[in-house]
Amino acid sequence: MSTYTSRTPSSTSTLHHLDASHEPKPELEETSGINSRGHAASSIDADPLELPYRTLTENADMAEYTTETATGTITRKVTSNKTGKTEDYELVTFTPGDKENPKNWSKAYKWWCTMVVAITCFAVAFNSAVITADMIGPQETFGISEEVALLTITVFVVGFGVGPMAFAPFSETWGRRPVYASTLLVALIFIIPCAVAKNIGTLIACRLIDGIAFSAPMVLVGGTLADLWKAEERGIPMAAFSCAPFIGPAIGPLVGGFTSDHLGWRWLYWLQLILSGFVYILIVFTVPETYAPIILAKRARKMRKDTGDRKYVSESDLDTRPIRERLRVFILRPFQLLFCELIVFLISLFMSVLYGLLYMVFVAYPVVFQASTPFVHIAKTRDHQVSFRDFSKSSNFPPSLCGIRWK
Repeated sequence: MSTYTSRTPSSTSTLHHLDASHEPKPELEETSGINSRGHAASSIDADPLELPYRTLTENADMAEYTTETATGTITRKVTSNKTGKTEDYELVTFTPGDKENPKNWSKAYKWWCTMVVAITCFAVAFNSAVITADMIGPQETFGISEEVALLTITVFVVGFGVGPMAFAPFSETWGRRPVYASTLLVALIFIIPCAVAKNIGTLIACRLIDGIAFSAPMVLVGGTLADLWKAEERGIPMAAFSCAPFIGPAIGPLVGGFTSDHLGWRWLYWLQLILSGFVYILIVFTVPETYAPIILAKRARKMRKDTGDRKYVSESDLDTRPIRERLRVFILRPFQLLFCELIVFLISLFMSVLYGLLYMVFVAYPVVFQASTPFVHIAKTRDHQVSFRDFSKSSNFPPSLCGIRWK
């Protein structure tokens, strides 16, 4: 892997957080095997999709994220617009075998982190479908129609589509861990009003907020796995995660049926609170930050503080896009890909139909197995729970095969 040094001024970005008067303007020149001070460097097998292109300018030197150096730094020359002087800044990098690099963590710990985020996705999917086990309870409690009661499912799934628009870019700006922690905390808080709701308006509004907040783990887990695993190792972990969003909706009605029969429909929300609280503790207290640019930016800040020398920086200090430009990229690019790339549009349309059919089945099964059979309520519930169990088994078969193929 090649490393890079600065040559002539060309960038118009500003040195953030350090000295607003310095405006770095590097143009990058490729050299082989050594950084600008002659220190040996080795390449990191970095996936181009993991690099922070959306948050940094086109002039950013991505070598910081693709190169390991023995000294932990790469020298970059920055020219000040104010003084015209060129100064050396040290881009902070990982060192060979660096224990703070998530890809160097032990395989056991990487699998722990993988299973924690997968269980979190399972909990989110479980929460989306568990209430389908008893839609009659809210109808009788609030005196509403079946269509209105079903809105509690609809708005939750709508939240799944809205939340990722914000949470994906937030994770690239502030890191994965703060987004996991903050969104899951909000979701936990708003489960409580659902459980004690006095009217259907409260229930629908809080379910919408929960859907938006719970969408964060679903969209961030792919990035987390890319942070942890090299491309050639990623097949089995991705297959393990892929099972979670399908097991959750299949197990949700199964558990919810027994819970609502014995404890009532409100306990379906208390059950969500217990499960979500458990995974919140796991992910907040056992999974550290995994996004390399954020780790290196924190390391640079610590080095500046410890040494009193402001030359230690990361690319996020030198070449961050202006906030207006970042917002434009974050908000417009998903729609550009959706409507301007035919393959993206067709796959999205196909997946939306499948996802709609999935939740339609959850609502239709109770009708088929309860309304049309002359059993007592608990027996009817068990009948359609068998169907959900079979669905759970079949939905996990394709991801398992994919994991074997990718390996």
